Amino acid sequence: MSPQETPPAVALAGVSKAFGATRAVSDVSFTVRAGTVHALLGENGAGKSTTMKLLSGLIEPDEGTIAIDGREVRLRSPRDAHHAGIRTAFQELTLVRDLSVLDNMLIPAAPMSFLGTLRRKQVAEDVAAHFARLGLAVDLHAEVGRLDLALRQKIEIARALYRQPRLLLLDEPTSALAGSDVEWLGALIADAKARGITVLFISHRMPEVRAFCDDMTVLRNGRRVASGAVADFTDAQVVEMIIGRSLDQTFPPRRAVPVADRPAPVLETRGLTAGAKLSDVDLVLRPGEILGVAGLQGMGQKELFSACFGALPIRRGELRVDGRPVHLSSPADALHPSLRIGFVPEDRKTEGLFLNLDGTTNASLPVIDSFCRHGLIDRASERAATDRVFAAVDVAAVAAFKAAGAFSGGNQQKIAVAKWLVAQSRILLLFDPTRGIDVGTKHQLYELIRAFADAGGAVLFHSTEIPELVHLSDRAIVLYEGRVTARLELDALDERTVMRAVLGHGATRLTDGAAA
Repeated sequence: MSPQETPPAVALAGVSKAFGATRAVSDVSFTVRAGTVHALLGENGAGKSTTMKLLSGLIEPDEGTIAIDGREVRLRSPRDAHHAGIRTAFQELTLVRDLSVLDNMLIPAAPMSFLGTLRRKQVAEDVAAHFARLGLAVDLHAEVGRLDLALRQKIEIARALYRQPRLLLLDEPTSALAGSDVEWLGALIADAKARGITVLFISHRMPEVRAFCDDMTVLRNGRRVASGAVADFTDAQVVEMIIGRSLDQTFPPRRAVPVADRPAPVLETRGLTAGAKLSDVDLVLRPGEILGVAGLQGMGQKELFSACFGALPIRRGELRVDGRPVHLSSPADALHPSLRIGFVPEDRKTEGLFLNLDGTTNASLPVIDSFCRHGLIDRASERAATDRVFAAVDVAAVAAFKAAGAFSGGNQQKIAVAKWLVAQSRILLLFDPTRGIDVGTKHQLYELIRAFADAGGAVLFHSTEIPELVHLSDRAIVLYEGRVTARLELDALDERTVMRAVLGHGATRLTDGAAA
């Protein structure tokens, strides 16, 4: 059969899926050429994850057909998908946190001897060899829940590849990755393509789509908007197709404040040392500003944010709020009315939200005592406060009474931010707050963060995306091996300078007379 006659690896024809009154995908048709990397783009809630679940056998379409390698299939379960040669690495990790890396690699089916016993030693050797081929260094006996998010994501991808798929589905694989980890994934995708594996790739990051993908399909509101070669579309065209409008200015404008006019610091660290990585960090955060924290994965930024929220003990140095030393023995101390520090963590699913609870409960929980009257929760005042904030952050009204886990990643992240606005935080610690959300929702969060600072709030902001740090921050510090190696004022904030600094080159110290 000639290349022109080769059937597509995937063909969806008129596929629709509804959940109650909500049509997640509607009459979607597109094809994926065999042996290519195909991007699936769209806002959160556009139907991308539903499409992935349909191809993974987690749900069945209400209408339409799915064909794999030219043959129509019914994917009624993940087992059916596996038999069709389909494997998936999900953004919302499916690894079992309480099991070892090796045990997770054995799920859902482990090789058995003819006597029905598990060939554990042989499997361990095979998995170790597989990891070595992928350039992945990890202790097979380590408990997954103790590993950092980036490493767990890489194991999720490695597990999908271990089963030697013909079709590999990658759902936001880089949302937890940065720097060299993204390069690692790019090399892995290129190798898979060279071996004839077809890859369907969900991402919100256009540089990765251009670097990794041959073709693309855009979904909006559950419908296909366009398909074609990635090279045939400009970034502006892609954004407009995704959100249905153009973004004239992605990042909100900043207002430069002369050094002499800067207010007194609201948050300071002096010689702050915490965890195994962070050492001797000085920084100053003032009302009305966004202080960026740049650094590659594992350079101490997580320890910095956790220590400033009372979630990690400080081993040495001090933390000051409004010029006074404070001791945070737990996050409850950070919520005290005199401090009012809020923290949006790296992983909203496991650290930021209770997915089984509704949006109102999630948003009010940190300060639920403030809604209590005579030992009972005043539901009317609680609902009024959360509804007001949800409207401000543009969360769907049904979030008030619907489980947070039922919403797209973008709406979940808005709820995670909203709860600290309900708490009337003065200081917001935002750790990679746009991870895994679409360009439209990112723009909304940029506006929200800027508005919070312009109203007098103070923001400590880390992002794995350097353009966000450069264009949102008023000043920035760079962490390398747990120490501050650069302090960048607004006029020195450019992507080249930040990139050199995060890689450990060209340390720059530009300060306003105090620690940044």
